[in-house]
Amino acid sequence: MSDLPLLKVNNLSKFYGSRIGCKDVSFELWPGEVLAIVGESGSGKTTLLNCLSTRLLPSTGSVTYRMRDETYRDLYHMNEAERRFLMRTDWGFVHQNPADGLRMSVSAGANVGERLMAVGDRNYGRIRQTAADWLSRVEIAEDRIDDQPRSFSGGMRQRLQIARNLVTSPRLVFMDEPTGGLDVSVQARLLDLLRGLVNDLGLAAIVVTHDLAVARLLSHRMMVMKDGHVIEQGLTDRVLDDPRERYTQLLVSSILQV
Repeated sequence: MSDLPLLKVNNLSKFYGSRIGCKDVSFELWPGEVLAIVGESGSGKTTLLNCLSTRLLPSTGSVTYRMRDETYRDLYHMNEAERRFLMRTDWGFVHQNPADGLRMSVSAGANVGERLMAVGDRNYGRIRQTAADWLSRVEIAEDRIDDQPRSFSGGMRQRLQIARNLVTSPRLVFMDEPTGGLDVSVQARLLDLLRGLVNDLGLAAIVVTHDLAVARLLSHRMMVMKDGHVIEQGLTDRVLDDPRERYTQLLVSSILQV
């Protein structure tokens, strides 16, 4: 890991009128680190993820990102074109519903190849070969490269979305309930795949989930949210094995259904 954080978040808040989306959230994320944000529905975890990934404008606070030239930029002082370029190249975003992160009317190969074209690759043969390699890497048969995602199962669509996001070697990936809505057996396979890819590529990732098993398997560190506030954070094993806050204890013991 680098000795400098990749992302610095300072007193980030989002309000919807008088309602709190998230309030006074601060943390740093390091290269190669996976952070899980957990909590029940309505806790603010998705609002926070959307503010971090520039999909939602925060009310107050700052999010600064270390660019490839080692300079820190405040994401909300960038112009829209700069933020879009960052999202197409240096970042990935894995949606809970893969249809939100794929173009359903073009082939699997084209879904992956579009990201390569966004970073300037124009060689068709190389793009197609790289797409085929990545389909294989996420356990999609190479002979499905010309098939549209609408013909894929939910698990295959999610794996294709992962390939589309990771093909450009991003440094930071946001994941919003990446295993939500999938059968348990499919979830287990996908988690194994994600864990392997994150480790192999040295990615930093922020994972929003209500599933503590997902958080334990994927993350190094965890933040627990309730009513828009971070109420506990620490190393994942510490938080899950020795929760200090009553709310976290309820989550871990599954008394509180999430």
